[in-house]
Amino acid sequence: MPTLKRLTTRDTDFWAQLSDLTAWEAVSDGRIQRIVSDIVADVRHRGDAALVEYSNRFDRMSVASLADLTLSAERLRQARARIPAPQLHALETAADRVRRYHLNQCLQSWSYTDDSGTRLGQKVTPLDRVGLYVPGGKAAYPSSVLMNAIPAKVAGVGDLVMVVPTPGGEVNELVLAAAAVAGVDRVFAIGGAQAVAALAYGTESIPRVDKIVGPGNIYVATAKRLVFGAVGIDMIAGPSEILVICDGGTDPDWIAMDLFSQAEHDQDAQPILVSPDAGYLDRVQASMERLLPSLERSDIISASLDNRAAFILVRDLDEACEIANEVAPEHLELSVAAPETLLDRIRHAGAVFLGRHTAEALGDYCAGPNHVLPTSRTARFSSPLGVYDFQKRSSIIHCSPQGASELGGIAAELARGEGLTAHARSAEYRVSDAEAPT
Repeated sequence: MPTLKRLTTRDTDFWAQLSDLTAWEAVSDGRIQRIVSDIVADVRHRGDAALVEYSNRFDRMSVASLADLTLSAERLRQARARIPAPQLHALETAADRVRRYHLNQCLQSWSYTDDSGTRLGQKVTPLDRVGLYVPGGKAAYPSSVLMNAIPAKVAGVGDLVMVVPTPGGEVNELVLAAAAVAGVDRVFAIGGAQAVAALAYGTESIPRVDKIVGPGNIYVATAKRLVFGAVGIDMIAGPSEILVICDGGTDPDWIAMDLFSQAEHDQDAQPILVSPDAGYLDRVQASMERLLPSLERSDIISASLDNRAAFILVRDLDEACEIANEVAPEHLELSVAAPETLLDRIRHAGAVFLGRHTAEALGDYCAGPNHVLPTSRTARFSSPLGVYDFQKRSSIIHCSPQGASELGGIAAELARGEGLTAHARSAEYRVSDAEAPT
């Protein structure tokens, strides 16, 4: 069991220590950027042929054309039929809950008419086509398929294109079943930076999309950053994070496992426990020492605990909330007697889990809210993935003759002040004689 970092707000340099602890710079090095840039340029130039070549090289495949990397709707249905009944029930139940939650997020078009008879409003339209990147092989996440695909479908996206690598030809049946349950329209067995390039620019077989969502490795993240602008992207995500505020009344085994649940994602994941009870921190550490050997991913968890974990002793729960707002964690558990009283004080968090019985893991799979969340303090200005990420808004202006006349004089005055004479004259053409300046 690694030695956990212990911080206390009584230290004069506490905030500097906290800043150092939570610092994360998810920047790929120059070598990776050059590799990704070359791959993206090659896919833009050679299309399907480049995809086939990279799949054979990087994913240990042996295919002749992209047709060999195309998974049909029938193949998705077969996967859905093949998985064990309990898994299918879990997938369908989770999908239903995620769908019902996201139905509440749909934006609606609106308009109003002002006193001059001019109609102003906003038209909401779904994106035409979205690309969904899904990690493949053994590290496959069917829950990510649900969380990315379902809000897109709820938004009204007409064509959802999924890419998933199948290294060595290894296909994850649960991922394909999740695609069938979520309503994915087409699937290609490709991955890496080449898949991102294909989605961003299109090839002979893969259509160009409007936005790319979904997690991936450093090559995928670097490619998403590179193609942003040609297409939209969801975010560049850092390692998983959890911050637990506990008053000392929750079973320490529960909190230990909550911290482990994020630490097992990645050796750079960050679990933090904040409490005003020093004895409780000791009890949770004892639970962690006892439970860690029982976990299959104990090596990864140990690395996470050693690299980025911390226990923080605070004076009171008010101070704990102050720390939470500074960290702006991806996941925040308020494991206290009266969590609602703390919720009003929380300004920055990707998702908030209230009460002793609400494990963060429920949010990862089936509670309903999206598990694609802002990391690395970006919850200060970002939100969870949702239906609104797959809808765009267009402004609507319909001037009446009176409105055009009234607004024309105002616009012309401002345009001339900016030295834009054509703007001014364009507006003035619609000004009636009664409104025209003398």
